Order: sequence, then C-alpha cells, then structure tokens
Amino acid sequence: MTLFEELKARGLIAQMTDEEHIKELINSGKATFYIGFDCTADSLTAGHFMALTLMKRLQMAGNKPIALIGGGTTMIGDPTGRTDMRKMLTIEDINHNAECFKRQMERFIDFSDGKALMINNADWLLKLNYVELLREVGACFSVNNMLRAECYKQRMEKGLSFLEFNYMIMQSYDFYYLFKNYGCNFQFGGDDQWSNMLGGTELIRRKLGQDAHAMTITLLTDSNGKKMGKTAGNAVWLDPAKTSPFDFYQYWRNVGDDDVMKCIRMLTFLPMDRIEAMSSWEGSRLNEAKEILAYELTQMVHGKEEADKAQEAARALFAGGGSTENMPTTELSEADFTDGKISVIDLLTKSGLCGTRSDARRLTDQGGCFIGDVKVPDYKYTADRGDFGAEGLILRKGKKTYHKFTVK
Repeated sequence: MTLFEELKARGLIAQMTDEEHIKELINSGKATFYIGFDCTADSLTAGHFMALTLMKRLQMAGNKPIALIGGGTTMIGDPTGRTDMRKMLTIEDINHNAECFKRQMERFIDFSDGKALMINNADWLLKLNYVELLREVGACFSVNNMLRAECYKQRMEKGLSFLEFNYMIMQSYDFYYLFKNYGCNFQFGGDDQWSNMLGGTELIRRKLGQDAHAMTITLLTDSNGKKMGKTAGNAVWLDPAKTSPFDFYQYWRNVGDDDVMKCIRMLTFLPMDRIEAMSSWEGSRLNEAKEILAYELTQMVHGKEEADKAQEAARALFAGGGSTENMPTTELSEADFTDGKISVIDLLTKSGLCGTRSDARRLTDQGGCFIGDVKVPDYKYTADRGDFGAEGLILRKGKKTYHKFTVK
C-alpha cells in the first residue's frame, strides 16, 4: 500500500485539487507541505491530533513538513465556525503561545537537520505595507467570491468585522510566501478551510503564472480533527498541566462506539491490517478497542510511563479493583471544612469538574454527581470529614469522569 492509498484508507482525505500530482509527490517523498496553527491558547488540543499525526506520517515517508505558527494571523482571528469575534490577544500572549506550541510539536515531528521547519508567519505578515498589499494581493480576490465562502456564511448573519474579512487574504498570502521562499508544494487543512486554501492556490497562479499551478496542491483533511478533543464544553489539552494524562486517557477511553474505529484509523500508527481485523469487533470488544486507542494516543503525547499509569487507574474504575493512585487528585486542608463538613458544590468547583458554582448546582440537581456509587441527592449535600478516610473520597461526574480528594 502506498502512502497515498494509506491516507485514503484511514479516511484522512476529503477533497483535493490534483490527485495524480499529489500521489506522485507524497509517494516519492518529494512534497514540502505546510499546516497552519494559530496561537489562540498556550497549548495544542486533542483537536490538533489529526494535523500532527498527518505531518508525522508524511515525514516518515521522506516528505518535508512546515509547521506554520500563526503569530500574524492570530492577530486577526479566523472567523471559520465562529458565531462571534475571537478575543484579541496581545503580541506577548501570542509569542508565549507560539513557544508552547513549539515544545509540544517536537514530540511528533523531527525538526533536526532541516527535516522539518517551524516558521512564524508574523515574520512577514507584520512587515506588510497596507497599500502595497492592497495593490499586489487585494486585486487578486473577488469580494463576491469571498462572500460566498463557507467560512464567512455563519458570521454574515450576526456581523462580520472587516478585520476578520481579511483573514482569507492573510492565509492565502502565507501559501504564496511559502511557495516562493521555501518551495512549499501544497497545504493541508480541515475541510472547513477549503475556501481559504483555494484562495492561496489561486493567488499563486495569478501572481506567478498558470505554470505555477502544477506545484500548488491543496489536499484537505476531514474536519473531524477539529471536532475532536471537546468534552462538556471544555478542550482536552496536550499540556499535562491543563489536562492530566489520566483525564486525557479517559477522554479517548470514553469515545462513542461509533467513533472508536474512525479514531483508531485516523490518529494512531497501528498497521492497517491490524485495524481491519479490529473493524469487525462488537459489544465488549469495543471497550478493548477504546483501551487501545486511549493507550496509543496517551503514550504518543505523554510517554509510556504516564500511559501505563493512566491505563492502570482507568481499569481500576471500569473493572473494579486496582489502584486509584494515578487518578487526578485534589488535596484538601482542614481549613476547607466548616464544622467538619464540605459542600459538594465546593468539591465540584475545587476539582475543576465544574467551572462555576452554578454549573455545579445544575449538575447535582440533574442527578449527574456521585460520591462513590451513591448519587448526590441535591446541591445542598455536604460530605463529612470522616467520609474521606485514609484512601480519600471519589467524586464522579456523569458516568465516566472521576476525581479523588484527600486531606492533608
């Protein structure tokens, strides 16, 4: 199976501009490609997995990845999939986030000896002269076509700022700049980025001539990658300080039955013959598949030792028995108790299982909070100091999210 055939078999390809040329480039290891990462937070999320593993797959076959850090485009903000404008970040925040991204990407991509590049588009976007950009680049874009783009449709209903309207031009300019200065053959991105990516292809053709089109290939990955990594409205981060290895493992261990094999195909490096053998698994064997998925991805991000710990702790919860020492834990002090009691609302907020006291009250009133296996009756419930014992107290949110409390 060629690399291109494997990408299709894993369900990674949604659309492309030139299939035969793409096959030739990536199968021969001659592709130089980029994927962009805007620095909107100080950690990558599980939603970036598809992009990161895709870069790794292509690099293993001899192709050259360019990880494009969006120090410049983050200052504008991508309106795709947004109902309101993104929070404006300072240059200092963006630079800090970019440094965090770099450290995490190095777990996936080999940047040694020029095998891959990490470039920040702030290096050229922040130096652009506005009038010159309008004349040289703006003339290549049709406003009518831009307004028909999927990435703007949702925002048009509530109002699209002129700032965000420029995002497509900036992203397109990135591809043009990388093509000219780094020999970048093509780009990858989520299928919700199709219009933006075609803008870059068209810009290269207009500025460098029709012959250049043969080298401007747009290959698109499915947008499921961006939908992954969300749980109860919160992101699942790659930074262990934001999402513990245990919680990271638990997220993937708890994916739906219909999604587990899709995730294994798209995100793991298990051989395709093994994956095909697993595709017929049903019933309890799907839990085994979920364990495999969770372990593989946790090991990839946090290393084997943390993956082993997370798996041991998870099995203790799912199968009974075993140790809970690797479960996310909050240590309380005697000062946290009032007359020897602590409210379940305080436990939920101190653990981070609920972001606000209102969320905690709503959870308990809806019957979604448990201490051990006992449902918390309502938001007024309090736990006694004696309930914690030597081993601590286990609080459960919903069916599958656990947190342990100890008292020092």
